[in-house]
Amino acid sequence: MKIATAAYPMDFLESWDAYAAKIEAWVAEAAGQGAELMVFPEYGSMEIATLAGRAAAADLEASLHAVSERMPQVDALHSDLAAKYGAHILAASAPVFDAAIGPRPVNRARFFAPGGGMEFQDKQIMTRFEREEWHVVGGAPLHLFDTALGKIGILICYDSEYPLLGRALRDAELLLVPSCTEAQAGYSRVRIGAMARALEQQCVAVMASTVGSCDWSEAVDTNTGMGGVFCPPDTGFPATGVIAEGQLGRPGWTFAEVDLDAVARVRNDGVVLNRSHWDDQSGRDGPVTLRALR
Repeated sequence: MKIATAAYPMDFLESWDAYAAKIEAWVAEAAGQGAELMVFPEYGSMEIATLAGRAAAADLEASLHAVSERMPQVDALHSDLAAKYGAHILAASAPVFDAAIGPRPVNRARFFAPGGGMEFQDKQIMTRFEREEWHVVGGAPLHLFDTALGKIGILICYDSEYPLLGRALRDAELLLVPSCTEAQAGYSRVRIGAMARALEQQCVAVMASTVGSCDWSEAVDTNTGMGGVFCPPDTGFPATGVIAEGQLGRPGWTFAEVDLDAVARVRNDGVVLNRSHWDDQSGRDGPVTLRALR
């Protein structure tokens, strides 16, 4: 299959029609290059807050509500585009107030299939900014999506830095990692996490990023990243563990051809078998003994 993963700049939007036209232009470009799966980044939906005005977009709490209230409309748009262009689309994640979870919002990515299906994945572990200043909370548990393209899991940004979350999605052939990182250090942390999860579970990890500056937001004011598609550096894959990568800070799609048969082959008969040998850690991961060495 062909995958498109975004380095996505957020804009101050003058109208809903401007947003709809922007998203369709991105989807149409990827579809025109043959992409069957399109991955947008974490918190890319924060540009929706500008539809409520600059003051709302600049206010941490008001921006949460402004975006969440638009989600039904945003989801209808993405569902229509998935059907129109015959693609699976992971929409940019967004803060969503869900009464079933509690009074504070979750960070939710919604996943659309061309046949009309829609599912979601909530972020599991909050960064310091999310938990200490923005008061966004962890949401519903991890899911594995059985799609026409294969089995797909989603680890939103910081979640990709936790190996046990990756292990929970061990049956995923693709791990999607939408991210939003302020500095290159943050981008590097998530990139390293995505590559590590691809190594451990012998799968392909697809990272999308927000890029550029947003002077209208305290939450997403500075964004550094690029698109990337990572793999286990083993039989049938590039020795670097990198299938494709964009240019840091440069907006646009990064495209990659991915053969999921290669995932099955490396899991069954790779030079190493990290995924199969995972349980060999059990009994060796308990408290360690401290020995003096002078």
